[in-house]
Amino acid sequence: MKKLLSLAVAASIGISAHVHADRLTTELIKPIEPYVSEQPEKVELGKKLWFDPRLSMSGFISCNSCHNLSTGGSDNLPTSIGHNWAEGPINSPTVLNSSLAVAQFWDGRAADLKEQAGGPIANPLEMASNHALAVDVINSIPQYREDFLKVYGSPEVTIENITDAIAEFEETLVTPNSRFDLWLKGDDSALTAQELAGYETFKSIGCVACHNGPAAGGTSFQRMGVVEPYQTDNPAEGRVAVTGKDADRFNFKVPTLRNVELTYPYFHDGAYWELEKAVDVMARLQLGRQLNDEEINNVVAFLKTLTGDQPQLTLPILPPSTNDTPRPQPFGAK
Repeated sequence: MKKLLSLAVAASIGISAHVHADRLTTELIKPIEPYVSEQPEKVELGKKLWFDPRLSMSGFISCNSCHNLSTGGSDNLPTSIGHNWAEGPINSPTVLNSSLAVAQFWDGRAADLKEQAGGPIANPLEMASNHALAVDVINSIPQYREDFLKVYGSPEVTIENITDAIAEFEETLVTPNSRFDLWLKGDDSALTAQELAGYETFKSIGCVACHNGPAAGGTSFQRMGVVEPYQTDNPAEGRVAVTGKDADRFNFKVPTLRNVELTYPYFHDGAYWELEKAVDVMARLQLGRQLNDEEINNVVAFLKTLTGDQPQLTLPILPPSTNDTPRPQPFGAK
């Protein structure tokens, strides 16, 4: 009897392990793994710079202003608010899991996180500073110079090192351990019947062709409006701005679906606030499928299982400015 019980247990374990391995192999969405930096001092420096509004002309806008780590790494606005309340041209994508993307920005104009980090600092509609001024500000603060000495072996502050440190911090902003990831790894109790039904619909109608990999997206550029044109007042034309090729007009980087319940409003123009409506639009315009309410609700239920552990941070205490620190201009030059 004991032998039979042992055999049954062993068989059960074997089946479970097989299911686990099978899901990891066959499913096109893969689990997100935690990122462990080998350079913790660089991560801490990058975190300070991420939260430091002195990188902006106004002394008011930081990286976290548009990529708020308390709200899914985005600002939950159709387009972001920049210097002097300037209206941004495009929806701010989440920074969470951005390290997994093929490129940065909706049009992919930055090859990596380091290149991306330098863009908003000098963009007149965002932080409205310039790289030379940002370097002067950070270089004027002794504690920052000490940090740069520890991390880079020299107290000299450069824009390359500023963006490199910010990028290393961003690498840590991954969201593992979603319920969907637990299911992928063999936990059959992690998802409900409705969520599994939603995932099956998600796969069967073709969503997974673009939303795959650990980030469930972010690895390709696709036309917005394949079956039907996407109607928008937003002037952004996507990848064509980078390549100059007319074939890339209205091609945008496929956004990650990780934490998508937190990153409303949706699409490059931020036109849709409800996830249900976003699912409906994508099914019709990209795939030519008219989903009924039950199918939409099931897909939304599945999408919410992609929310993982949010970054748990201790806010940095920023070093004070000195008499030599360039003064902010929150209301423009006087």
